[in-house]
Amino acid sequence: MDLRRLDLNLLLLFDTLYRERSVTAAAGMLALSPSAVSHALARLRQALGDELFLRSGASMLPTAMAERIAPGIRQALGLLGDTLSGPGRFEPASSERRFVFAATDYTALVLLPRLGAHLAEVAPNIQLQVVQASQKVPVRELAAGEIDFALGYTEAEPHAGGDGIRELDWFSDRYVVIGARAHAAARGRLSLKKYLEARHVVVSPWGQPRGAIDHQLEQLGHRRRVAMHVPSVLAAPFIVASTELLMTVPRLAAELIAQIAPLVLYPAPFAASDYTLKAYFHAGRAGDPAQRWMAETIVRLMAPQRR
Repeated sequence: MDLRRLDLNLLLLFDTLYRERSVTAAAGMLALSPSAVSHALARLRQALGDELFLRSGASMLPTAMAERIAPGIRQALGLLGDTLSGPGRFEPASSERRFVFAATDYTALVLLPRLGAHLAEVAPNIQLQVVQASQKVPVRELAAGEIDFALGYTEAEPHAGGDGIRELDWFSDRYVVIGARAHAAARGRLSLKKYLEARHVVVSPWGQPRGAIDHQLEQLGHRRRVAMHVPSVLAAPFIVASTELLMTVPRLAAELIAQIAPLVLYPAPFAASDYTLKAYFHAGRAGDPAQRWMAETIVRLMAPQRR
């Protein structure tokens, strides 16, 4: 579409009407008369070739096209507002910025409850969108600005960073081993010998043939028997609970899942390095005040949770 032919004020009207679902309420928010809002909506409908909002009783319900374009318009207006607020400044209390995170179910479980509660207090209009990344460090999406942060974890090889990707540590935890409660008495104390003789479940979010623990065991001269690879850290413990399989996971995940599944926790029977979660971002956006604010917020919120 040729933006030169579109009054950008109509995008603000669209966003307000999308949120309020009422011509009268939107008019009040924009300091316009209801008839002025109706006339502006007619112009926007003509420009975009869609009804955008359909009246249903006292409400204006968005069409499929309106639902499709609303997130992008909200993000664009938020970025414009942040840009015009002045260099080096970001006002979280009034910002409508949308942040996109690529995360696994585990990294989302660790961060989002705490971050969501914090944003509700200090930045209630900020939006979070969580997507599943196709790889641990989605370089193209980060470079293109499609993703703000990719939440990943430490492996044997750190990310090289030559492609403009930077990283920050935001959480660390100890590894523990979980097993079915039904087999705890027969298993007794979990020694390294028993650990290596047992069969294991490994979480592979991106289809990796080996996990971080396999790399650590290899450095110690050991190899475990892997019976199953699964993509989800939340599904795997329920498999463990109904079998004789073991699983090595961060303590926080084990404690949360043991509340709803019949599992027991064992100390790792070898010197396992801590599990460190990282946030990857592109260096080209490091100067964005909103990006800096979010990165600092994540680190500050999670500092008390480090094990």
